[in-house]
Amino acid sequence: MINLQRISIFCCLLTFSCFVYAQNPLPKSHAHNDYDHERPLLDAHSFGFTSIEADVFEVNGELFVAHDFEDISEDRTLEALYFQPLDSIVKANAGRVYKGSELPFYLMVDFKNDADASYIALAKLQKKYTHLFTKLGETEVDKDGAVTLFISGQRPIGLVNNNPELAALDGRPNDLGKGYRTHIMPVISVGFRTYSKWNGEGKLPKEDRKKIKELVKQTHAEGKKLRFWAIPDNQNSWEQMEKLGVDFINTDKLEEFYWWRTGSK
Repeated sequence: MINLQRISIFCCLLTFSCFVYAQNPLPKSHAHNDYDHERPLLDAHSFGFTSIEADVFEVNGELFVAHDFEDISEDRTLEALYFQPLDSIVKANAGRVYKGSELPFYLMVDFKNDADASYIALAKLQKKYTHLFTKLGETEVDKDGAVTLFISGQRPIGLVNNNPELAALDGRPNDLGKGYRTHIMPVISVGFRTYSKWNGEGKLPKEDRKKIKELVKQTHAEGKKLRFWAIPDNQNSWEQMEKLGVDFINTDKLEEFYWWRTGSK
């Protein structure tokens, strides 16, 4: 006869272990297209990633996680894949994504279609989980939450500026110098190919290093963090990005990045 009590205990332990496996967050780690992994959020969390990216489409007031519209599935909502498990993680870890760590944790939500409709859907969803997120005031952070959420892709700049509450904006280099406060625009993101055609082998060309260093300097002067998307995704590239002062190192290779960052293999 099946012991239902044992099965129940096993399932609880399995779920709990998924949430609290990682206790050592990795600085400068950004899980690009995180939803493509077998366990969205949970795989990246198990390796200690401190910035995670989810692409979303707004459909009838709900946000679905997908890279392309034809990939939308009714069970893959932003709430189901990210907000609900983050809620469980934070509750299990005494109010933090990683227990005992004060290292900031970022969730980047990339709007793939209508910016305003997506923002309205996101704001409605966030009201169910206000305890999770950093609360933004008009001039500064009102309350540091476990998760700092910022919007990329189709950015509702006007709505966020007029209603600074829970969601910040992902900036672009041409946003620098325009007076966007750090709490409203904590990150500057740009495609790597805008600055270099380097393929990740050997050394980054001198002129490209110079351009990147200048962007890092400008970004840091405003108290913001820099992320390149579409960098060559290998250890040599990660090392050079770190040396140049890039704040979020973009990768799809969670486990390989973990071993590189921790030096455990």
